[in-house]
Amino acid sequence: MDTRKHFLIIGAGPAGLTAARELLRQGCTSVTIVEQEAQVGGISKTVHYKGNCIDLGGHRFFSKTDEIMNWWTAVLPVEDASRTEERENVFLLRHRLSRILYDRKYFSYPVTLSLDTLSKLGCKRLIKIGFSYLHARIRPIQPEQSLEDFFINRFGRELYKTFFRDYTQKVWGIACSKLSADWGAQRVKGLSVSGVLLHAARSLKRKLTRSRSTLAQKDVETSLIEHFLYPKYGPGSLWEEVARDVQAHGARLMLATRVTGLHLDAGGTTVTAISLRTQDGTEETLPCDAVISSMPLRELVAAVRGPVPARVAEVARGLVYRDFMTVGLVLRKNEQLSQLKDNWIYVQEPDVLMGRIQIFNNWSPWLVADRNCLLLGLEYFCTEGDTLWTMQDDDFIRMATSELEKIHLTGADDVLDAFVVRVPKAYPAYFGSYAHIHVLQDWLNGVHNLYPVGRNGMHRYNNMDHSMLSALRTVDCILRQTLPKKDIWLVNAEKEYHESK
Repeated sequence: MDTRKHFLIIGAGPAGLTAARELLRQGCTSVTIVEQEAQVGGISKTVHYKGNCIDLGGHRFFSKTDEIMNWWTAVLPVEDASRTEERENVFLLRHRLSRILYDRKYFSYPVTLSLDTLSKLGCKRLIKIGFSYLHARIRPIQPEQSLEDFFINRFGRELYKTFFRDYTQKVWGIACSKLSADWGAQRVKGLSVSGVLLHAARSLKRKLTRSRSTLAQKDVETSLIEHFLYPKYGPGSLWEEVARDVQAHGARLMLATRVTGLHLDAGGTTVTAISLRTQDGTEETLPCDAVISSMPLRELVAAVRGPVPARVAEVARGLVYRDFMTVGLVLRKNEQLSQLKDNWIYVQEPDVLMGRIQIFNNWSPWLVADRNCLLLGLEYFCTEGDTLWTMQDDDFIRMATSELEKIHLTGADDVLDAFVVRVPKAYPAYFGSYAHIHVLQDWLNGVHNLYPVGRNGMHRYNNMDHSMLSALRTVDCILRQTLPKKDIWLVNAEKEYHESK
């Protein structure tokens, strides 16, 4: 494709900004980015509150793909203690520690066969876990039709009930038996009891041989990595730097601007223009030669002005999203919380609604305005419009604080300040009409200059590096025509695809 043509990008999150930067690097001179929020970064943005910085969900900068690792470090350098200035934004090398809170006890994640774990579980439960795992290996559930089947086949029913079921049901709001096994293939991939044991053996070998800790962890399942990079001032600071860079190289960035229409030609195979509405109500229609979209698929199809098959519209309307809320708590340091070195904690406790706890001091101390305080993110999964989503902020903060007290982490008197952040469409769901997602994919493949990318753009629960890879492969497809458009859907769908390309 002629690099002089006009490329329009919907969304200034990781996928959209990656596509913009790559197009400009390849010599394209006309790039416009449209973002409905007033801030770049999408779900990877950093939320600021009185000098405190909240990371929505916790974003580890790690990828098995060298292309992505090199991309990140080309934007921000890795910290060098001998040269880094206090105010310079750099990547910090962080040690990963996440644990599971279950039965008011902390278990390593992934679960290890340490004496600590064995003593906390007790003999009776250990025997049940062992026998249920053996049963799953001897008589696996075939075919795997649900996420519950996926977990039981890899961990056994008892271990699944102990460490996976309740948290996963908090995330999605429905039973694991009603979720597609595709979610497990997407997020858990090769994680299993045997994988955990192999990882433990490799870790022990590294310690015995005093191997130096690096980011070279390509033989490690992503859920098991021990180190990762993290921007000193939060993940949004990297995407803000990318936004400045693409604008400096000629891209037009339109913030607080909504897409109100995608205009198709009479044949329904080409996007000819996009209609926009800015925050002040100004309407604008931009002609375009190619559109790269990270807009949620449900909204994308609803915005099309032109012929859309009835079945495509039906599947798009049936796509479901799970939303997200976090309570940022500024706390007086206490002995209990100060001892926790976790980046985040999975709350596998059925008597609280809280799903996860982020301890932002342990991600980067520069996220916290007052180093004498602790900054926590208490995460809740919900659906836009439900009881949690519509709860008044003060009531939500009181509920979250009481739950933190209930699990014995702090008291209300330790809370110095609090705020609430709502994130719509944080998680594309693997239920609703998802089983028929191929109908949408086939139709989108037929609109030759419309390219969906990223988590919501592809309705796939991607990690950040996979969203970026989908954008990079899309630019390859547009400019170099080195792969068919339909193959972009394989990013993070086939393990070999993104690890070998």
